[in-house]
Amino acid sequence: MTDRQLVVVAALTLLVGVAAGAFGAHGLKRVISPDLLAVWQTAVLYQLIHGLGMLAIAALGARFGSPLLSLAGGFMFAGIVLFSGSLYILALSGTKWLGAITPIGGLDFIVAWAMVALAAYRAS
Repeated sequence: MTDRQLVVVAALTLLVGVAAGAFGAHGLKRVISPDLLAVWQTAVLYQLIHGLGMLAIAALGARFGSPLLSLAGGFMFAGIVLFSGSLYILALSGTKWLGAITPIGGLDFIVAWAMVALAAYRAS
């Protein structure tokens, strides 16, 4: 993924994250249990944090010029889809087995941040 593509994906991810947060706060508050609302809020939080992470990766791409950063952006987006996506579906459906997918997304986040650290370390 190019830096430009990563910025577009990050911006859209953040847009959806803000909308999901508003939907959870205003639309779901009286519809789902407090426990499932907390799951929704966790999904939103991680989506927003890692959307900003993708913007940071795109900004660092020009500075470090490492192919690891493009790969890290892809892992971060995959993490958002798997981690936050599985939590959104869990919150809306109550389907517990989706919780088994969530850690895969968390692992994607960890790998992405490790790649960012490695790219910065190699650049110095």
